[in-house]
Amino acid sequence: MHQVVTVKAEKVPAGERLRRCKQEAEKQQKVEEVAEKLEECQEDLIEFHKSYHELFQFFCNNTTIHGAIRLVCSKRNKMKTAFWSVLFFLTFGLMYWQFGILYRQYFSFPVNLNLNLSSDRLTFPAVTLCTLNPYRYSAVQKELDELDRITHQTLMDLYNYNMSLVQSNWGAQSSRKRSPRSLSHHVQRHPLRRHKRDEPASLKGNSPPVDKNDWKIGFILCNETNEDCFHQTYSSGVDAVREWYSFHYINILARMPNTKALDESNFENFIYACRFNEVTCDKANYTHFHHPIYGNCYTFNDGNSSLWTSSLPGINNGLSLLVRTEQNDYIPLLSTVTGARVMVHEQNEPAFMDDGGFNVRPGMETSISMRKETTMRLGGSYSDCTEDGSDVPVQNLYPSRYTEQACIRSCFQISMVERCGCAYYFYPLPSGAEYCDYTKHIAWGHCYYKLQVEFKSNVLGCFSKCRKPCEVTEYQLSAGHSHWLSTVSEDWVSHMLSRQNKYNITSKRNGVAKVNIFFEEWKYKTNGESPAFTVVTLLSQLGNQWSLWFGSSVLSVVELAELILDFIAITFILSFRWLRSRQLPASAVPPQGAHDNTAFQPESSGPSAPPHSTVKAVVTTLPSYNSLELCGRDRDAKIGLE
Repeated sequence: MHQVVTVKAEKVPAGERLRRCKQEAEKQQKVEEVAEKLEECQEDLIEFHKSYHELFQFFCNNTTIHGAIRLVCSKRNKMKTAFWSVLFFLTFGLMYWQFGILYRQYFSFPVNLNLNLSSDRLTFPAVTLCTLNPYRYSAVQKELDELDRITHQTLMDLYNYNMSLVQSNWGAQSSRKRSPRSLSHHVQRHPLRRHKRDEPASLKGNSPPVDKNDWKIGFILCNETNEDCFHQTYSSGVDAVREWYSFHYINILARMPNTKALDESNFENFIYACRFNEVTCDKANYTHFHHPIYGNCYTFNDGNSSLWTSSLPGINNGLSLLVRTEQNDYIPLLSTVTGARVMVHEQNEPAFMDDGGFNVRPGMETSISMRKETTMRLGGSYSDCTEDGSDVPVQNLYPSRYTEQACIRSCFQISMVERCGCAYYFYPLPSGAEYCDYTKHIAWGHCYYKLQVEFKSNVLGCFSKCRKPCEVTEYQLSAGHSHWLSTVSEDWVSHMLSRQNKYNITSKRNGVAKVNIFFEEWKYKTNGESPAFTVVTLLSQLGNQWSLWFGSSVLSVVELAELILDFIAITFILSFRWLRSRQLPASAVPPQGAHDNTAFQPESSGPSAPPHSTVKAVVTTLPSYNSLELCGRDRDAKIGLE
C-alpha cells in the first residue's frame, strides 16, 4: 500500500509578503550586528587563524618582505606559484647561510692589530752582564780538584791527551787523604765511554779506536737497580766532555748549603768602568748573582734603586761598560768561550742568559742600539693570554713577575721534584725540596734525562699550560763592532787601567772589551689588539644581508617572528583539539554531515501497518536572499499604485 502526501502551497498576498521580507531583513541585520560584536570581542582578546593556509595567506598579503605577495597574487597560475615559492625559499636559505658565516666569524673572536708610534722619554731597561767564567768556590775546592784529575785521566784514555791542570796547594796536599766514598766512586758509576756509531753504548770498558769517524762518545745513566739505562751520546767529543763534566759539577755545587748566597766575586776585577748618562755608576746601581755556567753576573738598573731614564737618545746617553775579558781559567772544561755575555730585559724579570743573551767579543767595542716595542693582547675569548699568571696552573718559583719562560722552567722543576724526588740545580728550589746530588739521590741523572725527553716533546704539558702574558715589552737590538783598543792608544790605556784597578793585563788587545747600550731614538712602538667583530658590527652585517636578499628592515624581522609564534600557537591549539577529540566516546561525537531525520522516516511496511492515510500539509515558503529583490519590486509597485 502506498502513502500519499499532499502538500498545498498557500498563496500569500503581496503586502503580506513585503511585511515578512522586512521582518526577515531586520532579523538578519540583528544577527549580523551580534556576529560583528562577538567578532570585535574576540579581536580585542586575541586572534588566531583557523588554519595554516589562512595564516600564510594573511602573512603574504600584509608583510613588508619583498616577494611574499607574489605567492598569493599568482595562486591561480600554478607555474608562477611554484616558481616564486622555490625562489622565495631559496633566497631565504641563502640568507641564513650567510647568517651562519657571520655568526661563525663572530664567535671565532677575530682581532684587529693597531700600531701606534709614540715619542717620549723612556725608562732604561735592566742590563745583565756575565763573565763567562765559572767560579771555583773554596768550600768545594777539594771536590773540584778531584774532578779535574779524573777528567784528565779520562781524556788520556779516550784521546791520549795530556791536559795540564792548575791545582791548588790545598788540593795537592789533600789528594792522598780522600775518604772511601770520594768523588771517584760516583764518577765510576757514570763513566765517559766511547762506542761505535752503529752499536749501542754499554757498561763495558772503552775499546781501542779504529777510525775516529766511526765512534761516538757519551755516558750511561741507570736507575738504582741498573735495569733501565739512558744512553746520552754525542757526535762531538767536546760536547760530550763538557756535558759529562757539567753533570758532576752540578752534583758538587748541590752539596753546598747555600751556594747562591755566597758572594766571592770582585766587581772591580771584572768591570773597570761604568757610566750611565755621563754619570759614574756605584754599587747601588747593580745586583750580583752567580750562574753555574756563565759565572758571576751583574744586573744594572734592576729597580732596587731609582730607575734610570735616558735624557736623550744616542751613544753618549746610555750605559757604557769597560769589562775585563781575560780568562783566569777557573774551570777550563766549562768555560770554552772568552768575552762576556750581555742581556737586555725588563725590570722584575729574570735574566735567562741562555735565551736572550749574546756574547761580547774581547778586544772589540760593541755598540748596541735599542728600540722599545710593547705588545698588548686582548684576553678572555680573544686570545690565550694571562694578565698576571694567577690563572695559570703552575706555581711561579721565580721571585719576579710572570713570564712565559719563568713558567716553563717552574713547570719542569715541579715535575722534577714529583718524579725524581729532588730539584734541578739550575732552577729555583721549591718549598720543602732539596737539590739533586747523587750522594743522596743515586739515580737522579737517569730520571732527569728521561724527563728532559718528555719535556721537549711536551708530554709534561708545560708548553700548553704556560700561556703568553697579555702585555709584553721587548727590545729590538742592533749591534755594531769596532776594534778597541787601537794600536796607537793601547799602551797608555792599558797602563792607566792596570794602575787604576791594580791588575796587570797580559793581553792588551784581547784583555778588555767595551760595551755601549743606548736607545736609538725616543720613538717606541705599541702593538695593540681590538675586537674586529663587535655586536654592533654583527647586527650591521646581518642587516646588510637581510636588505640584500629581501629588501626589508627590522620591522620585517618582527613580522617574521610573529609568523613563527602564530604558527606555534596554531599547532598547539590544533593538537589540543585533536587530543581532546580522541578522548571523547565515539557515540558522543556525531559523524560529520549527519542530520536527525527520524521524524521524516517512513514506517516499515508490514502486516500491522494501517491501510491508507493521507497527510495534508500547508507549507509556507521562507524568503531566500534572492527574494529580497522581489520584496523590493512589490514595494515599488505598491507605492506606484498608491
